[in-house]
Formats: sequence, structure tokens, C-alpha cells
Amino acid sequence: MNVGEDNVNDTVDEDDVNPVPDIDIFDPRNWGGLSNDMIKELVTKGPKRDMDVKGPVDKFGRHFSNTMYTRILSNRETCDRLWLVYSKKLDKLYCFCCKVFRTRHPKGGLDDEGYNDWRHASGRLKEHEVGLEHFKNMNEWFELRQRLKCKETIEKGAYEHFRKEKDYWKQVILRIVALVKFLAKYGLAFRGSNKKLYKKGNGNFLGLVEMLEEFDPIMKEHVRRVLNEECHVQFLSHNIQNELIQLLGDKVRTEIIKKVKQAKYYSIILDCTPDTSHQEQMSIIVRYVNFNSSSVTIEKSFLGFLVVDDTTGLGLFEVTCKELESLDLDIGDMRGQGYDNGANMRGKNKGVNVVSKRLQAKDVVLDVAIDKVDKLIKFFKNYRELGFSKALDEAREIANEIGVNVEFRQKRVIYRKKQFDESSSVEEVTFSPEEDFRVNYFLSIVDQAIFSLETRFEVYQKFEKIFGFLFPKKLKTLDEAKLKKCCYRLEDALKYEGESDIDAKELCTELKLITTFLPRHIDNPFDVLDYIFQRNTTYPYAINAYKVLLTIPVTVASAERSFSKLKLLKTYLRSTMSQERLNGLATISIESEIVDTMDYKELIESFASKNARRTTLFA
Repeated sequence: MNVGEDNVNDTVDEDDVNPVPDIDIFDPRNWGGLSNDMIKELVTKGPKRDMDVKGPVDKFGRHFSNTMYTRILSNRETCDRLWLVYSKKLDKLYCFCCKVFRTRHPKGGLDDEGYNDWRHASGRLKEHEVGLEHFKNMNEWFELRQRLKCKETIEKGAYEHFRKEKDYWKQVILRIVALVKFLAKYGLAFRGSNKKLYKKGNGNFLGLVEMLEEFDPIMKEHVRRVLNEECHVQFLSHNIQNELIQLLGDKVRTEIIKKVKQAKYYSIILDCTPDTSHQEQMSIIVRYVNFNSSSVTIEKSFLGFLVVDDTTGLGLFEVTCKELESLDLDIGDMRGQGYDNGANMRGKNKGVNVVSKRLQAKDVVLDVAIDKVDKLIKFFKNYRELGFSKALDEAREIANEIGVNVEFRQKRVIYRKKQFDESSSVEEVTFSPEEDFRVNYFLSIVDQAIFSLETRFEVYQKFEKIFGFLFPKKLKTLDEAKLKKCCYRLEDALKYEGESDIDAKELCTELKLITTFLPRHIDNPFDVLDYIFQRNTTYPYAINAYKVLLTIPVTVASAERSFSKLKLLKTYLRSTMSQERLNGLATISIESEIVDTMDYKELIESFASKNARRTTLFA
């Protein structure tokens, strides 16, 4: 095989040191057909020789002896024949360098089929080792071995340096991610008026880098490189901040969507508010039942803010549908919707399905909640008739204590211009200042409160009619006929396009069993679901029914809480913040518990995959 300096690649790659497993490169029989990679592997490790081997005896009583591995010089000194290899399987001698590196046709058995004439072996070996072709092949063998050894040493040092650099950059980006997570988690501003280290007004992010540099050797080295302009990649710019914020936010949303899909059923809670840049921001909250390994929890997770231009009910509804589709959430699995009390949130396609905060408690009993709302309505109706004078007396006492005038201010009466055909004898009705305040202010507020409560009371009654039988206290009082009727009513309510979330007949059977074995201390739907979850293979339809019940939103307070974060994040000085950055920061801050459980290794891999140069640093 012709193997010269020009056709042997000197670079030792990781793949080159793995020979083809089907070929034994140390077997002399295979030396005539080795690839360049195999030759480099063979030269690097050297041919295998068994110094203690003793060959079989031929018919003349002769055999191979390990003394043949040694050449005896005329002065009785010995020289090791490194090139000589004996194959016990074939009982033959081979010249390693001539067999592998020969460039001409073979002249004898040592460089081709092997040699086993043990009577003349000594003379043949002496003849071969002084040949010109043998010297050339030996020289090529030693030169290639030396080059490979030198390359291996250089590459080993280069690889070690490369490995240390990769570890260094991983440690740097870990600290950068931690700083970004900290600032976003607490809703703090990142940038200042200056973008350079150790300059006044450079912001919280660079300020934390400077602080960390005082105590952390990794960050100290990184800051030194940055200040001395020794590295082109700094990972301190606002673009890197935005990318990491977006990455963290996307990871959180991915985890939330994963949980929602596992739960299957979900509800959405929407609310709108203008931000400091006078853009209408709509907050989207998703409510679902989360089943972890040991218990059941009701989760309300933030999905983001959406800028809405069309603030009508239909416009908000269409924007919401598009967002849910982009998040890969099946709208067919939505079982409830919660909105604020604005008129733009009510209508045919946007029906308000909000129930009282009283239902938010785990120990809620729907009948009790309905009774409380009914009593509250009666209180306001009675207060409407009798409450004004009592409130006025209390207000006058407070006003006197603080030295405020207790009389209502007299307003100038604006008379309406009479038409020519109106009778002048008809006098206009005028109110005293006190009566005017009662009619146009006090009664208006109380009437609005009564109207809102009556609206919610109607929703309560509809809700109780469908789901009320699932509450333990009522469930235990139903006979089989009433229970079956309630189950079929629920099946119809949860039916969509001919399919329902439950089977009424199966649900009825499961609920009868549940009432038999349910512990007495369990008196609310949440604890019922937690109890039967441990036996989920036994009560699948009951689990579905209680999941839907607990998925329905009970308050829009979660959306209001997200607006608190919006005001902290998008302040007057940060009013030009992009929507992507706002959503990322809000998601990290609101869902900080999920952020704290993230695997940094996955974050670095995702960050590195965005750029080919980063792949070389972190992969």
C-alpha cells in the first residue's frame, strides 16, 4: 500500500482514532488494505509483539524463537528489531514497516505473505534489514510516528486550553443569567444613562456586575478582559439582556402551557388597562387544575400582555382567540371566561362568567355563597331607603370634629327655556342641595351596587343549578333519581358538537361510590378532587366533573395583580420599553416560582443554539 507524506493527513481528529470495528488493525494479514486513519492509529500505538511467545515446531523440529526479535552485532551488542512481528495464528514473520509502507512490489515473504522458513530465518532477516527499501520504509514509519506524537502533544494542549475557555464562558454566562433573573424577578430597571463599566449612571445591571467582580474570581477575570479589550464577546450589552429576558420568559410560558395541556381543561381571565405610553394593555391569565405527583392545586398563571387597538368586546375576543391559537391551546378545552365589569366585556360572545370572591375559598359551599349574596342585596335595598339619613348624621359628626362646614353648598339653579306652547303655570321641580345629593349621588351609587349584585346572583343561580350537586353536603342528600337527573344536566351543559366531558350514567355510578367512602371531614369540591385523585383510575368521570368545576374562574383579581407589575415595570422613565421585553420581564416577575426551578444547563444550551459562535463557546 502506497502511503506517503502527501496522502496521510497528520491531523489527529476524534473520529480518526476510532478504527473500523470489523477490521483488526493489529493482525498482519490486514496490513495490506488499511486506510489512512487505520495506519495512523496503528503507528500511534505501534505493532503488538508477544515477547514470550513460542511458535509451533515444524517437521524438522524448528520453530520461531523470541531471540529473532534481537539483532546481534559483531561486537556482541544487541539491537531490537522493532519492525519484526510474529503472527502465532499464521506461524509467520512480517516486517511491519515494509508491509504497511511499501511502494513497490513485494520482493519476499516478510513484506507480503509472511516468512516461516525457520532454517534460513536468521540469514533472511539479516538480508532484509540492510536493504534499501527497508531503510526507506523504516524512515517513513519513524517520521510519521514522530509527527503524530508532536501533533498529539500540541492538540492535547490546545484542547485543554479550549476546554478551560469553554468552562470559563459557561461560568460567565451563568452569572449573567443570574443577574438578569434577579433584576427581572424584583421588577428593577436594568439600564442607566451610561453603557460602560465603572461609569456614573450605568444602571443596575452593570452595577451588579461591578459588585460581583469584587468577590467572584470568574467575574473579576471577565471584567478585566472587558476593560482591557481582550475579548470581542462581552455578554453585557442591552441586546444580550433582551435575549436572556426573552429566553427566560419563553421557558416559563412553555412550562405553563405544558401544565395546561396536562390539565386539559382551562379558563381564561382577561382585563384591560392603559399603560404609561397610553397603550391599552390586556392581561391574559389562565386558570387550571394542576396535578402533581402528590396533590392537587388550582393554578392561575400569567401568559402575557397584549396591546389591543379594538377595545370593543368582539375585538378583544378575536385578539384572545388568536393568542390562544399561537400558544397552541385548544379553544375547545376552554371551560370558563372571566372579565372585568366593563361594558365592553359583556355580550353574546363575551358573557361574564365571574362568581364571587367568596367562592375562591377552598371551604366554599355554593348554597352559603348564594345566601350571603341574597342577604347583601336585601341590605342594600334597605340601605337605599333608610341609610341616607343615618350616613348623613355620621358624616356631620365627623365634619364637626375636624372643623368642616356641615351645610350643603347652594348651587345656582339653571332654568330650562320654555317653549311657546308650554303653560307658564307649570312649575319646575327643584331639589334642595341635600335632596339633590341624595338623588343624583347616593341613590345612583347604591342602585349600581344592587344591579351588580343582582347580576352576580343570577350567575350564581345558574352556576348552582349545573354544578351545585357536586358539593359534598348536597351530594350526600340526593337520592338516586335526583342524582341521575343532575348528572344528565351536567352532561348537557358540558356537551359540545355532540361530545361531552363526562358520561352521565358513569358519573352517577362513581358519585354514589364516592359518597359511600368519602371521609366526613371533606366538605368542599377541592378536597373531594384531591381525595379521588389518589384513586384516579377508579373515578375518571368524577375527576373530569370536579376539574371543570374548579377550573371556572371565581375572580378577576389575578388580572388586577398583573397590572401592579405593569405599573412597576413600565414607568414614566421606561415608557418606551418594547412589548417583547415587557412581557418577558412581567412573566419572570409574576411567575418567579417557575423561574427558580429552571435548569441553567438547558438555558445555556438554548442561548448557545441562537448563534454559531456561541456554540463553539458553550457546546
